[in-house]
Amino acid sequence: MSIFSKSDSVFKTLGPGFLLAGAAIGVSHLVQATRAGADYGFLLFWVLILACVTKYPFLEFGPRYAAGTGNHMITGYRKMGKFPYFTFIAITVGSMFIIQAAVTIVTAGLAERLFGMGWSGFTWSFLIIGACIALLLIGKYPALDKTMKFIVSLLGLATLTAVLLAFGDGRLETALHVKSPEVWNEAGIAFIISFMGWMPIPLDAAVWHSIWTKEKAENNRRKTSLKEAFFDFNTGYLAAAIIGLLFFLMGVLVMFGSGISFSGNAVEFSGQLIELYGKTLGSCSKPLIGVAAFIAMFSTTLAVADAFPRVISELFAEEKVSWKPEQKWKTYKLNVFIIPILSLLILFFFNASFTILIDFATALSFISAPFLAWFNYQLVTGEQMPENDRPGKHYRIFSLLCLAVLIIFNLIYLYTLFN
Repeated sequence: MSIFSKSDSVFKTLGPGFLLAGAAIGVSHLVQATRAGADYGFLLFWVLILACVTKYPFLEFGPRYAAGTGNHMITGYRKMGKFPYFTFIAITVGSMFIIQAAVTIVTAGLAERLFGMGWSGFTWSFLIIGACIALLLIGKYPALDKTMKFIVSLLGLATLTAVLLAFGDGRLETALHVKSPEVWNEAGIAFIISFMGWMPIPLDAAVWHSIWTKEKAENNRRKTSLKEAFFDFNTGYLAAAIIGLLFFLMGVLVMFGSGISFSGNAVEFSGQLIELYGKTLGSCSKPLIGVAAFIAMFSTTLAVADAFPRVISELFAEEKVSWKPEQKWKTYKLNVFIIPILSLLILFFFNASFTILIDFATALSFISAPFLAWFNYQLVTGEQMPENDRPGKHYRIFSLLCLAVLIIFNLIYLYTLFN
């Protein structure tokens, strides 16, 4: 009896990690990881690993801070001073509408490709956003929690099955013998920077995770322990990293050496991936990879549709200390509608220059990564954090080494940008 009770208790602590995984598994996995394998074979495997390793501590600091202090990181930034607090606000406001629009329109394109209803991208976008809003407002956090556990588990199973089909077709040997193109040129370095910048997720997601961890604790009506927060984070982060690896392997096994010029457009690229799977492994594999691609993007759309309104409502709450939970919930509900609608309007009116907006959001996230990493490090090693919950000496050294890598790649990015 105690074994079942313990496992049930462990399962109940899971949730924020799956939300992080759902937010992470989007364009970075479906497009960037797959393209890395498709264009360069196994050559860029180290970039995927390095990105996941170097971002690990700074994303982990989110649930660590929430479990240790009972607050989310927005409160921590505000206590640190104006620079960290307003830097985070600038990053959020500067990217949230563009990110929401981008993930929604890609999900819409994949929905049409999968279901073939003949509807426009905007029709699908409103339906998808409507489904997300309904789930978030009717089911609230518990429904989001359960849905994301199901989605990430289904996505992992579908993607693993697709990769095993490719391995079973004997394409590994072919991929190992095809010569990889030169990567140490302007185009190759730019792709590495872009790949690493979004894999598995931008660092401001640590704040989202801290909010979800706090919300989970309030729903469970008890404080989340540091051990539980670690287990939840590691489960979600490992899932995101493994699924990223699976999409990378899909690119290597199915697309590398095919001689096809791949589109830079996320929806068109996904279509090429689905078609190539059908030609390589048979038409029965097309629905499988189509479902995997759609689930990957829907999970991101759903997680982002929740994350940004939560961040905005918490920012308002920080400014009005006397706010009650009911007032915060009203602000959240309002922003669940406002952010997606404004995002789609931006997409509608700035469609011709939308790639420029995405480049701006990508650059903003990448340039801000070392700053956020340093803020997060200061939060969990400073006086706000209970001494017993702070990282140990070796973990601090590891974190600072990871920060150094982020700074180096940031400098490389700036060099390639202005040369």
